Amino acid sequence: MLELIYSHVSLQAMIWLVVAMPLAAAAASALVAALYSGSESPGPRPLVSLLSVCAPLGSLAATAVIFFTLTGFDAVSPSAITGPLFRWAAIPGFSVDVGLRVDELAMFMAALVAGVGFLVQLYSIGDMWNDDGFFRYHAVSSLLIFFMLLAVLADNLVLAIAGWEGVGFSSCALIGSRRGEGADLRSGLRAFAINAIGDASLLAAAFVIFGAMSASGADADSGLFNFETMERQVAFFMPVASAVALLIFGAAAAKSAQIPLHLWMPEAALAPTPAFALMGTVTTAALGVYMVIRLNYIFALAPAALSVMAWAGAACALLSATMALAERDLRRILAYSTVSQFGLIYMAAGMGAFIAASFHLATHALFKCLLVLSAGSAIKASSGESDVLSMGGLVRRMPITGWAFVVSAAAMAGIAPASGFFSEQAILGRAFERGHVALWIMGLAALGVTAFYIFRAAGAVFFGDSALDASRYKRVAEPSMSMVLATMLLISLVAGAGFAGLPHCLGGSDWIGGWLGTLIPSESGSAFSDGSCGTWMVLAAVFLLWSAHFAVLGWLIYAQKRDWPARVARRIRPLAQLAARKYYFEEICGLVIVGPVEWFARVIVKRGVDRTAIDGIAAGGVARTVGLGASIARAAQSGMLYHYMLYFLIGAVAIIALVAL
Repeated sequence: MLELIYSHVSLQAMIWLVVAMPLAAAAASALVAALYSGSESPGPRPLVSLLSVCAPLGSLAATAVIFFTLTGFDAVSPSAITGPLFRWAAIPGFSVDVGLRVDELAMFMAALVAGVGFLVQLYSIGDMWNDDGFFRYHAVSSLLIFFMLLAVLADNLVLAIAGWEGVGFSSCALIGSRRGEGADLRSGLRAFAINAIGDASLLAAAFVIFGAMSASGADADSGLFNFETMERQVAFFMPVASAVALLIFGAAAAKSAQIPLHLWMPEAALAPTPAFALMGTVTTAALGVYMVIRLNYIFALAPAALSVMAWAGAACALLSATMALAERDLRRILAYSTVSQFGLIYMAAGMGAFIAASFHLATHALFKCLLVLSAGSAIKASSGESDVLSMGGLVRRMPITGWAFVVSAAAMAGIAPASGFFSEQAILGRAFERGHVALWIMGLAALGVTAFYIFRAAGAVFFGDSALDASRYKRVAEPSMSMVLATMLLISLVAGAGFAGLPHCLGGSDWIGGWLGTLIPSESGSAFSDGSCGTWMVLAAVFLLWSAHFAVLGWLIYAQKRDWPARVARRIRPLAQLAARKYYFEEICGLVIVGPVEWFARVIVKRGVDRTAIDGIAAGGVARTVGLGASIARAAQSGMLYHYMLYFLIGAVAIIALVAL
């Protein structure tokens, strides 16, 4: 089969196809959207749907072909480069080529992005079919997948930043795209502003990296921002490693919606369901983690920055979990859970456990995607109702969706044998093994709260008595075939993906650790040691009992005794109000960031620059000067010959006087 494929296309062309197919689908969908803009005709929706589904599926197939090709040579590292497609920039001492590189991490991420992207696009056929923005959604979502694949396959930092910016733009466009509503537009602008903070941090890191690479004496023609060149010259980063690592983590925190830069994620949850599934799993939020893992050799030189990342991630995981606990909107619950889960991933990366972070990044992408899609189906079937306490009993009307939510909830809560149990235990086990007891306690507490609130949602939405009125409840049914098919495929992945990281001592293959181990320093990211198998099993049992306890508690309370939490909240009113107001981060950011920015825009930019400098002096002053000249010229046109002779004499005298001087 491989020989047949490579008789028609080269390996380098196959790598380019991975990113080219989503771009082609985006271009075709955008063309159709432009042709049918404002038209009442449904247009070629089947064709656009086919393109949007086949593009990531084709990228996944191309990634699989590349994988089997590169792993077929035992003595060769499984990596390849395309070579420069063209030279993007070339000045003395600096050059940037547009080229792609596949290695273990790139193939891992590309398969994850393309696979989840395919399932989300399959789901979106049924979910978006009657939406006014059908073509616009498919154009922007395909563009988002393209930019994400470009970022993870780029062979240099500059091209990765281009993909980074494209992901940010596409995400903001998706958030603010639904029918041009004012609230959605403001949400998109907020996401754009917060991502711009991360962009500035990443660009600052790039400038520091350029300075370090220039000082290293590396050949400019080889590309100072080339990832392979940077890793070879990593010793030159030692004086600036902490600064670079903190700047990159700042950029990643904005992309992954980490506190206090998390405010865009709850707004993203109000976007179309498949759009939020993409942004919160394998594209926007995941890109920050990818950048940290890709540049792990710089973070390995900055233990202080790693500590900051670990503690910030643990605090974010715990705080955002309590925010989700106080939330009633199902979409926002999943948004805060995304913030919490990525906090856990950053905690792992901050401990140097980059492989455990990668493992949980993959399992989270699968179970969170299933959670979002099944929740979206439930909300759609309930005529748009998203308050968990106003739903209930839906599993009797839509059993596939209901049990899909339960399976994904079990994975996120860390209940075996669902995939999340293995990846979350890998993180907690690493924390305990390395003596980070405080981080282990914080992570365990965050996951206990997670188990409670996610099964609280499961019990309130799908079990117990329904709070919907009878007419709405009778209309509840399983969604369309494409949505059900995507859900069922995800269930199988969520149920079995965790075994890919099972330690050898328990009979597993630890495929994740073996595959990524060559790219990540063994002292920073090795798998859980075989000699501590007993410790792993004890910790796993503690974690399982802990999570299961809170999961059962949340399920029973909200499925059967929904009035009990309100009574408890009244007893702890200050704490309940603090969590319900999301620790006043909205108000604090409004006072510290939004208020000063709005004042600067209103007073300095609008009044000072726009009205005074531009309207009053520049454009306005020129207009008034021209108007005055025109008025003088108009007054001079009297039609009297003696007036013109007088002007002639005055002009002649003036010229003679100037010459004489």
